[in-house]
Amino acid sequence: MKVIVVNDNKKKKVNGQNIEYRLNLFLEWLIYMFGYALVLLITSNLFRSLYVENFWYGILAAIIIYVLNKTIKPILVTLTLPLIGMSLGLFYFVINVFILLLVNVILGKHFYLTGFLSPFVVSIFISFMNVLMENIIIKPLIERCKR
Repeated sequence: MKVIVVNDNKKKKVNGQNIEYRLNLFLEWLIYMFGYALVLLITSNLFRSLYVENFWYGILAAIIIYVLNKTIKPILVTLTLPLIGMSLGLFYFVINVFILLLVNVILGKHFYLTGFLSPFVVSIFISFMNVLMENIIIKPLIERCKR
């Protein structure tokens, strides 16, 4: 096996990685966070049980949800895998509600979720809207910017 390394001198490299690639990844992540903040604000306007104070707290909530989904959620999914299987995946929304309640605790009065059954409906709606936002707006926007 031969390994050929081609060095394009036009691109700046830091620690062996392309700066443009890192910047593009950061900009894609930022677009996702703005999209998810928009989803949270739309959900806040449609449901009385969810309140997001303004767009900046929406972005902060989206970032906190992202961090919790990358750190705590895999542990919760692993621990509750039998319950997720027995409920045919419906227990997964309980984990999403738990993540939203953690964001409620972290942000306090700027983001809150009230009620008993309504957080489940809000969780399902947020999941649905995130899928729509990603497939209809975010991915085409990123693909258009890559050209």
